[in-house]
Amino acid sequence: MTDIGLVSVDQRCSASRRRCLVSMVSASGLMFVSPLSIDRGQLEEPLVDSVRTALSAAIANKAPLEPEFADTSARLRYLRWLGALSQRLRQRKPDLETRKEFLQTVWYESKRAGVDVTLVLGLIQVESAFRKFAVSSVGARGYMQVMPFWTRVLGDGDASRLFHMQTNLRFGCVILRHYLDRERGNLFMALGRYNGSRGAAPYPQAVFNAAKLWEFNPG
Repeated sequence: MTDIGLVSVDQRCSASRRRCLVSMVSASGLMFVSPLSIDRGQLEEPLVDSVRTALSAAIANKAPLEPEFADTSARLRYLRWLGALSQRLRQRKPDLETRKEFLQTVWYESKRAGVDVTLVLGLIQVESAFRKFAVSSVGARGYMQVMPFWTRVLGDGDASRLFHMQTNLRFGCVILRHYLDRERGNLFMALGRYNGSRGAAPYPQAVFNAAKLWEFNPG
């Protein structure tokens, strides 16, 4: 986290059934085909009290979505990132203010949870194709396809909140960070756990491939 300081520190694959999600990234002109299959979703597993408390606190904190920067150059890098990715996202979210709010929130929640923002964008593309109200066959919801049981385990049990942009991104990034910690930083295994297909290659590879389309080189 060298470029930004926050105000608060606060496919699933089956041999019998596969689908393809085809998405066009307007800025690059590339077509990305991500292999998806039967929805599995995160598995509900027992959490020790200390982990549950820490995750609940991470979810509950309502710090403002306002990044702070160490210097002007860091702020300018962020603004260039925001402008470049806003153009790439234009086909999916035509309204400029909607795109800016979404990208700022993805940036904030990724940095806050200590996960790579490019990876999170790739995960969102694979999970929901950037659809706010996406629902999987197993009930996973929103941009990051969060399973409703997490709202009971870590929050007030109101699964409808997962259709709120910041809430969904907050849950998704915190859960991904949790799985990274459980897998001792092994991103391949953490992504498999996020998807409910731990140890299988197609889902992590789909996320890695999608993430490449959201890389930003400030030059």
